[in-house]
Amino acid sequence: MTPEGLETEKKYDVDPGAGLPALREIPGVGRVGEASEAVLEAVYFDTDDLTLASRGITLRRRTGGADAGWHVKLPAESGTESAPQQRREIHAPLGQAAVVPEKLLAHVYVYLRGAQLAPAARLTTKRTTHALYGDDGVHLADFADDRVGSESLGGAGQHQEWREWELELVHGSAELFASAEPILAAAGAWPAAHKSKLGRALGEAWPQPSGQRSSGQQPSGQRGEIPDEEAAEPHKKARDKKEPVSGVVTAYLGGQIGEILACDPGVRLEEPDAVHNMRTATRRLRSTLAVYRTLFGAAAVRRLRDELQWLGRILGSPRDAEVMRERLRAHAAELPPGQASRAVQDSVERELGNRFDAGYRKALEVLAADRYFRLLDDLEDFRDNPPVRPPASGPGGKVAAKRVKKTVRRLRRSHRAAMRAVEGAAHETALHQVRKDAKRLRHAAESVVPLYGKRAVKLAKAAHRQQKILGDHHDSVMARVFLGKLGRGPELPEAVADAYRSLLEREERIAARDEAKYRKARRKARKLLKRGVN
Repeated sequence: MTPEGLETEKKYDVDPGAGLPALREIPGVGRVGEASEAVLEAVYFDTDDLTLASRGITLRRRTGGADAGWHVKLPAESGTESAPQQRREIHAPLGQAAVVPEKLLAHVYVYLRGAQLAPAARLTTKRTTHALYGDDGVHLADFADDRVGSESLGGAGQHQEWREWELELVHGSAELFASAEPILAAAGAWPAAHKSKLGRALGEAWPQPSGQRSSGQQPSGQRGEIPDEEAAEPHKKARDKKEPVSGVVTAYLGGQIGEILACDPGVRLEEPDAVHNMRTATRRLRSTLAVYRTLFGAAAVRRLRDELQWLGRILGSPRDAEVMRERLRAHAAELPPGQASRAVQDSVERELGNRFDAGYRKALEVLAADRYFRLLDDLEDFRDNPPVRPPASGPGGKVAAKRVKKTVRRLRRSHRAAMRAVEGAAHETALHQVRKDAKRLRHAAESVVPLYGKRAVKLAKAAHRQQKILGDHHDSVMARVFLGKLGRGPELPEAVADAYRSLLEREERIAARDEAKYRKARRKARKLLKRGVN
């Protein structure tokens, strides 16, 4: 197992006296390796109320075997009861016995929310492992015969002993599980009653799954992308237009809450795009609450929107500095080489680098604050126990389409206002409002993809196109403000001042070009906007 990998396995219960299965007879297995034995000692950590276990997460320190060290396992896919279990597994060196490595803590802080970790159980496993190889010599899987002894460390300290088998893929495909099933059953095995050894060790203390709570799935490579039209069909059939609109909305909200939970560790570990992805999820949540605000209790919606705005502002500080630094770094690199160019580049790097560092430090402080944890609790409570009003019971297709149509009208009004605004700051501010309303429409359209499929996807894409163009326009406006301040520095050499003026002129040309592109995109989307999702 690599320091971070995907574990795919199935567990089986078996009587203590059962003989080993005929592993060589599993279809696709060409050779069974020599048995290897190990004694594994593991201490599992959780909160007093087993917060991690309730979300399908395990954190342990294990000695013995080839992968001794600290491990955190995060659910990767929900799957079905009969499907092989997939989990992300992240490792860290053994270190100190009672000190969880920061690398692993970063993945569970978002669930602990200030609660303390303590040992929950100790397991001793005598493991005999057989490697299974294909006819071509490929290492397909490992079959483990485990004899387990457990001691729960909370309460009465329950002791148990049992035997189980585990089949874990290495380079083989999931079809191997189906092939192995008859062979294992013939030897006396049956699907395990517990998904994990820890679950069996804790017995009745094992918590029930936490409703719809997200399980910390790994963020996908590209966040915030709208499904392409070919992928829209499954979404179109996913929900009945007659079901209550509250279910449609909370399902979409739940997905974005899951995004925040999934991105949180990446922000703490300073991974690329983590801040951007987390900020995007907060914006989607805030937009959706705004679009459907009349369906839910006003006070709850207002409180969540205010707190999401606060979180988005905190995340926006380092992200905006990062975007502007990349933008101006590229533009400054195209200035004529010389001392003036280097002076401009150094100043841009220094000023925006300081902004980014300060903003990121503040973001990390906020992610450890009670206010942030309360927001997460409130979001999950809203998702699981939405404060619905009577309109929320209306048919999803009809009610949601009206909400989308109203959002289209809002965008149309802001567009007209921008076209009437005089040139200069007022016009730029009006175009920024168009951008925000296009973003709201994009999110509204995304929320009804499960109801309206391709039509919703097309509308979301059209809104996204306008949002992106005007986002570039706004970046240009903010870059001009920044460059103007730097260009007015005291005792600035004339050559350096000329370099700043060159960058300012470039940004003015870019802004004019972006506005022309927006007008073209607006004309192209006119029919889509008029039709909405119906």
